[in-house]
Amino acid sequence: MSAMEISPATVRTTCPYCGVGCGVLATPDGKGGAIIKGDPDHPANYGRLCSKGSALGETLGIHERLLHPMVRCSNDQMEAVAWDDALDHVAQRLHHIIAKHGRHSVAFYLSGQLLTEDYYVANKLMKGFIGSANVDTNSRLCMSSAVAGHKRAFGSDTVPGNYRDLDEADFLVLVGSNAAWCHPVLYQRMLANKQTRGAKIVVVDPRRTDTTSDADLFLGLKPGTDTALFSGLLVFLAAQGALDNGFIEDHTSGFAEALAQARRIAANIAATALATGLSEADVEEFFRLFASTEKVVTLYSQGVNQSAQGTDKVNAIINCHLAMGRIGKPGMGPFSLTGQPNAMGGREVGGLANQLAAHMNFTPPDIDRVRRFWQAPHIATHEGLKAVQMFEAIGRGEIKALWVMGTNPAVSLPNADAMRLAMQKLDLLVISDNVRSNDSVNSGAHVLLPAQAWGERSGTVTNSERRVSRQRSFMAPAGDAKPDWWIVSEIARRLGYERAFSYQSSAEIFREHCRLSAFENKGTRDFDLGAFSEITESDFDQITPALWPARADASMSERFFADGGFYTNDKRARFVVTEIPVLRGEKSAARPMLLNTGRIRDQWHTMTRTGLSPRLGQHLRFPFVEIHPRDAQMAGVTDGGFARVETDHGQCVLKVTVTDRQQPGMLFAPIHWSDETSSSARVGALVAPHTDPYSGQPENKATPANLFPCDYPQQGFVLSRERLSFPAGAWWTRVAVTGGYGYLFAAKQGVPWRAWFDDRSMGQDLADYVDAVGGVYRAASFDGDRLMSCLFVEPAGRPTEWDATKDLFAEETLSADQRRLLLSGKAADATANTGPIICACFGVGRNTICDALKSGAARSHLDLGAQLKAGTNCGSCIPELRRLVAETMPDTEQAAHREMATAEN
Repeated sequence: MSAMEISPATVRTTCPYCGVGCGVLATPDGKGGAIIKGDPDHPANYGRLCSKGSALGETLGIHERLLHPMVRCSNDQMEAVAWDDALDHVAQRLHHIIAKHGRHSVAFYLSGQLLTEDYYVANKLMKGFIGSANVDTNSRLCMSSAVAGHKRAFGSDTVPGNYRDLDEADFLVLVGSNAAWCHPVLYQRMLANKQTRGAKIVVVDPRRTDTTSDADLFLGLKPGTDTALFSGLLVFLAAQGALDNGFIEDHTSGFAEALAQARRIAANIAATALATGLSEADVEEFFRLFASTEKVVTLYSQGVNQSAQGTDKVNAIINCHLAMGRIGKPGMGPFSLTGQPNAMGGREVGGLANQLAAHMNFTPPDIDRVRRFWQAPHIATHEGLKAVQMFEAIGRGEIKALWVMGTNPAVSLPNADAMRLAMQKLDLLVISDNVRSNDSVNSGAHVLLPAQAWGERSGTVTNSERRVSRQRSFMAPAGDAKPDWWIVSEIARRLGYERAFSYQSSAEIFREHCRLSAFENKGTRDFDLGAFSEITESDFDQITPALWPARADASMSERFFADGGFYTNDKRARFVVTEIPVLRGEKSAARPMLLNTGRIRDQWHTMTRTGLSPRLGQHLRFPFVEIHPRDAQMAGVTDGGFARVETDHGQCVLKVTVTDRQQPGMLFAPIHWSDETSSSARVGALVAPHTDPYSGQPENKATPANLFPCDYPQQGFVLSRERLSFPAGAWWTRVAVTGGYGYLFAAKQGVPWRAWFDDRSMGQDLADYVDAVGGVYRAASFDGDRLMSCLFVEPAGRPTEWDATKDLFAEETLSADQRRLLLSGKAADATANTGPIICACFGVGRNTICDALKSGAARSHLDLGAQLKAGTNCGSCIPELRRLVAETMPDTEQAAHREMATAEN
């Protein structure tokens, strides 16, 4: 589809999820939603979308939205008020707190979900006019170690390469990245390179994730030992004479010191293997591949960044690329895979507490430059508090007012229970968001300000390769929702700064942002959008995705540093002397395992948006903990059962997945569930608040933990048109379903289910089924022919009728036959139960896939794609399809089919 072929109603915009920055075509459907497709002309994705992006049209409803400003009144209740009243109240409270406690008693906590224009205005107000740098962002939890590593090595937060390098590399190294699930569009690009050009792929990760399924080599190293691996690599490169001595001599400094320290950390292959827990053969194979392949790209993500040694890990990787001069050239260089859609844009405007706008720093010349450009009366003169330290200061009473924009810190921060208690101590907690309820809102918010959501707002974002793209509105704002930049500007005006915040559009803010990037720059700073400094409103509406730098003299650069030109004082890159890697948290008899946390394929952050999609909720329905079979046996937990996971900071109850894809001594739990979506699954409450000394990024990957079996003799589910609260003794998790809310639960004996259901169904027709001997209770309530709610309770371990029943629940009315058969859990038309969704892009269930394999209609994942379309969009389900093929088909048939496929290729 070309630009000339799209519907006049279709809007080109950008996906609001990860940092890949995929182009999206959104066509309003006239019913409050939109038809979503990938933009074939966008250079980030060329039309491909992942499961989350494909399901965006299912997340546009307003039933969970915050529609009006709300203020906590004297009766301690939140009440809707007019915008002027809410804004006046916030400004008056901020003015009072600053006057009484000083400028550093207030703080902003922002989000990589914000548009660049929102970010810019918030930072300008806080750092230039309130006069404090206590403004940080949830990007601190995502990529701040990459930022710190870049700045230590390059003198600037510069991503040297771009996505085309993934097409041109001959060797791709993924470190701490489950790209198959977390960046699937880019991962499919890497696989295309492997299939068409023969590129090799090595995955470095403590977990055997789905990204390893296509790897030529998997290095399952011990947690926290990435620095040892790449220190050993640097030593090996030197010993093999594989260095680019000319590049080192002409463009770098500190090599001898960095090499000496690398030798102390991992002096040879044997020492590297000992430090990392890898075999010597695997270490040597990796080292020789790296040394002998010119075009190498090393991609790293949260497994590197989310560490108390994250910055050192980044610099250990960069050291190796600098040593070989493999940086800034086609198909080679270090590459940080960013987690959020505008974490890069936030870095550009100074979103982190240790930055000023436009990639400037807290140095006297930069402070003065920004002050003069903004004409700022109270420019911040030193770095502010980073995220974890900021919330600890709130807990100590040093920060009195906090404004949270577009994020949920009560769930996502480490030591989340303590952070939530800290928020409850604030004199003023303001939250700008598009949802009316989440864990942070429920932590004592005093003011809620309704912000526009994706599809309503308009501005720019920057992706992982430095490409600026437009998010465009294609829907009317819900209720009284406003752009974040407008909300901040209105507060600034009420604080007395009207002249500096008289913005009328996001384009006007973008122009100012671009002018600041070029102000007194002349090539001395990497970030420069001067070419757009005078962009008109109409041109801003039509702007196409563009890489920076885009300087006013029209000079542009796709890559940095191939010929040096680093942004240090002497223009030389710095080899960094890394510390000997040691985990901050130590295992003990009471805490014999290490907890690793992360993301799953079809969910995003705290499920504010993805949790609304019935399609995305059907792959992994339960919050879970992965454990190795040996550890499961020792702990007395079983696959499919429940366990209480404990650390020194909190506890959760999670469903158990026993798998040898997990290392012995390690646990893994996903981060997405909150108190809004499950009774005991806020994994952030388990995570230790240890932070990297340079980046301030928390250690999310190695918290000492233990787990204990939880016995729930009952299980079941509830479907309801309304949200529910559950009786004592029940563990529950919420799953999106069509037409209402789905809940899966496990329970102790003695929960009064019948009375509980009757209380919630008063005035409705009731039907129930009781098998006291078998421990089964089922009930349903009706309003005429419409099913309003149903409850299924049965003994643990029995298969539930969730799929068939939720399909009936999705119907507007039920026939007499459907109503009679409802409590049997079987659909009246005998429609096949598709099972848990494996391919979220096309809604293909496990049972459908297994039936195709058993019938002989499909014999490989390629056949499944041809027959069912499974795996033919984003490809993130292909590893799971392969496992189902392996589980379903005899080994002899698999071998024969592989031989046939090989012959055909």
